[in-house]
Amino acid sequence: MTPDPNLSRPRPAVPGGSRKTTRRLALALILPLAACADTTSTMQLYPLSGEIAEADPTLVIRAVAKNTNSTSGPLSFRLPKRGKCTGTWTSLTPRVVSNSQGLALTLKKTGGEVGSKRETVAGVNNGEIYAVCDDGTRVQGTFVVGSGTASGTGQASDTNGNVYKLLF
Repeated sequence: MTPDPNLSRPRPAVPGGSRKTTRRLALALILPLAACADTTSTMQLYPLSGEIAEADPTLVIRAVAKNTNSTSGPLSFRLPKRGKCTGTWTSLTPRVVSNSQGLALTLKKTGGEVGSKRETVAGVNNGEIYAVCDDGTRVQGTFVVGSGTASGTGQASDTNGNVYKLLF
C-alpha cells in the first residue's frame, strides 16, 4: 500500500477560506437565536356594524400580533381614516389548583399529607385586545383561543361605535 501523495502535501491557501469559516461560525451562533425569536400571527377584524361597515362591508382589517408563542404581546393595525393603532393582546392560561390535607393509611405511605398541586390544563383560553389609534380611537375586544394554538375567534368594538368580528 502506497501513501497518498495528496495527504502528505500542505494544502494551498484558498482565497476566502477564512471568510467561509467565519460565515459558518456566525451562522452556527445566529441559528439558535433565531429559534428564540418572537413569532407573529395575523388577526383579521371584519366590520359588522358602524360607519366602517357601512362604507365598505367587504373590508378586512389585518392586525399583526407579535410574541404569539407567549401569553401576551404587542398588537398593531390600521383603521380607515383613523391611522395606525397599537396596543396589546393577552390570553389567560387556565390552571387547576388542588389542595390536600389529612391522614393517609396505605402500605406505601402512612401519616399525614399536606400539600398543593398546580397544573396547566388544555382547553380554551380567554383573551383580550386593547389598542389606541393615532386619532385617539380606542379598540377593545375579547376572544377565545385553543390551548397551544394561535387560532381563535372573538369580537371587538371601538369608541366610534364600530363592531368587529375577530378571527385568527
